[in-house]
Amino acid sequence: MVSARLLHIVLLLVAVIGGGTVGYVVIEGWSAFDALYMTVTTVSSVGYGEVHPLSKTGRAFTLVLIVAGLGTVLYGLSAITAFWVEGDLSHMWEKRKMERRLAALRDHIIVCGAGETGRHIAIEFLRTGESFVLIEVERDQEVALRKLGPTVTYLIGDATDGEVLRQAGVERARGLIGAMPSDKDNLFTILTARELNPNLRIVSRIMGEDSRAKLLKAGADAVVSNKAIGALRLASEMVRPRVVGVLDTMLRADDAVRVQEIPVDGTVGGQALSKLRLQERAGVIVFAIRGYDGSTEFNPPPDRRLAAGDVLIACADPQQLAAAQAIVKEG
Repeated sequence: MVSARLLHIVLLLVAVIGGGTVGYVVIEGWSAFDALYMTVTTVSSVGYGEVHPLSKTGRAFTLVLIVAGLGTVLYGLSAITAFWVEGDLSHMWEKRKMERRLAALRDHIIVCGAGETGRHIAIEFLRTGESFVLIEVERDQEVALRKLGPTVTYLIGDATDGEVLRQAGVERARGLIGAMPSDKDNLFTILTARELNPNLRIVSRIMGEDSRAKLLKAGADAVVSNKAIGALRLASEMVRPRVVGVLDTMLRADDAVRVQEIPVDGTVGGQALSKLRLQERAGVIVFAIRGYDGSTEFNPPPDRRLAAGDVLIACADPQQLAAAQAIVKEG
């Protein structure tokens, strides 16, 4: 919108200068350079004087050129001033900067949906230094996105649209999170993203348990229920002294240590939890497993068989989490 209006102003100015130059060449028979010089000095109201004596017709043409030129210049200045006051120019420059940042993204995570869930994900990624981009369909959420910080990369658009996903760099991304409030939108996004990047790791939220199977069939590697997570947190707070009392000491000792989730895929499916030796190899303590069916098992036994879609709930810092994820992925 702003670019089109600026282009319109430039075209008007070029038309006036071009018309004035041609007019002096035709009416007075001047050279193209002399005609251009006279036109520019007339339009800009500099008034250095006539290049050559003007005929009566030439003077009449000059009067018309003065009115048209000054009108165009004043219109352009007022429009640019209005753009500046309204913030349109600064927004346009911010958009250009955002486009450059989007083009530079590699091996990043795309977060589809910048509502409350999406913003909390963004805050966590900012804390851990994860490279990501937010996609939000509602333009009125842009103010909230800017408040997340000047380094946050976001895109206003429909994540179910393949072209929007391409703008977000889906073909260069390593992961995608469906955080939109509609299971249907997340489903369409998963189908589109999986087609554009078969190697993408996709995790999606679900609002209803009846959507779990559909999202997994569409190509999601894991699905998470907000309700189930909330229930898990409530349960863990209730049984903390008995089940996870050790976490308090660890969390107080190191602020970087947090309760983390480690998704399980088919690589280690069927293996016993003890075979991974996560505590010995990565220093990670698994204190619960959320099954692919949504059930949660606290203090899982060492012989607990893992299945694709399970999520290990563990206590780890970012380095330990990365090591555990690599172990689970490699088997």
